[in-house]
Amino acid sequence: MNNEWFEKDFYKVLGISKDASASDIKKAYRKLARDHHPDAKPGDKAAEDKFKEISEAYGVLSNAEKRKEYDEQRAMFSSGGFGGGRTGTGGFGYGQSGGGGFDFSDLLGGVFGGGGARTRSAPARRGADLESETTLAFEDAISGTTVSLRMSSDEPCPTCHGTGAKAGTVPRVCPRCEGSGMQTSASGGVFTMTEPCDVCRGRGLVVDEACDTCHGSGRAASSRTMQVRIPAGVKDGQRIRLKGKGTKGENGGPNGDLYVTVHVKPHRVFGRKGDNLTVTVPVTFDEAVLGAEIAVPTLGGAPVRIKVPAGTPNGRTFRARGKGAPRKDGTKADLLVTVEVQVPTAPTEGERAAVESYRDARDGGDPRATLFAGGA
Repeated sequence: MNNEWFEKDFYKVLGISKDASASDIKKAYRKLARDHHPDAKPGDKAAEDKFKEISEAYGVLSNAEKRKEYDEQRAMFSSGGFGGGRTGTGGFGYGQSGGGGFDFSDLLGGVFGGGGARTRSAPARRGADLESETTLAFEDAISGTTVSLRMSSDEPCPTCHGTGAKAGTVPRVCPRCEGSGMQTSASGGVFTMTEPCDVCRGRGLVVDEACDTCHGSGRAASSRTMQVRIPAGVKDGQRIRLKGKGTKGENGGPNGDLYVTVHVKPHRVFGRKGDNLTVTVPVTFDEAVLGAEIAVPTLGGAPVRIKVPAGTPNGRTFRARGKGAPRKDGTKADLLVTVEVQVPTAPTEGERAAVESYRDARDGGDPRATLFAGGA
């Protein structure tokens, strides 16, 4: 390190105490650098010299090892340990990038645009999310389908490519928020609130000559039709997120997302319970009493056969495995088959005679007797 540095009080240059934290050092440097940056005060030799001094101080104090060496050597220097001599080379010159230097543009957050540029490009901004709805047939919701959606949204202006500036001109850094796009205001004298800058409306840039198409906003209305794949097994009312299908981002920022709310039309035969499909199948009185093997429809496939054991009560549910809706893991849920015993509303003479014979033949006893039994 250059002994000349030890003759300078870098803490005083930055206006901080000797026990200042790294965060305090950085904060002090950023403030002073903005105030004295040559790009902020073009042609001001005093400002340029001051900026060099500030940069030199930060270059030492921001590096933990160099700060430690500076503190130790400065203590020795002040006690006469160096005898006022100057030895060694190196240092943190203005604009230096090698030999232990650093990039000041990172610390300034690009406010003055590195390399001495007077303007900077707009910050990258994520595109807005979009919302849409679609209605599907029951079968399409189970198997999955592709739908066409007509979307209207704001996109980067095709004339100025999102800058908001008239052709041949460029935006400049917003003087209010200094390019951050945000401003801080006090609320009730105690709390502070950060919100988009009311001068640049959060863009970080302002234009002196606005684009004739977007009038300086950098955005323009756009309509497009997109093909959207709805996954198999989607439920009624489900909200699907399609990443990157929203509004285009600005200046290299990512696209927003598209959220599609799905409505599913009811089916004439099938219902749904979670991932399982449901179906109600009628059986005759004799099938329920004596037992039977019946054919049951499936959605989009061949029928399956269900064995109904003798003495099956009305409303009993059977399970046909793997005949339901697709699950997220790729497997299929089940088909729940509920039997409904059919009672003749207008029995024929033969049916009436058969039922009367059954009544005479059954064991007797009142099936409702327990309902009138005493006790709790």
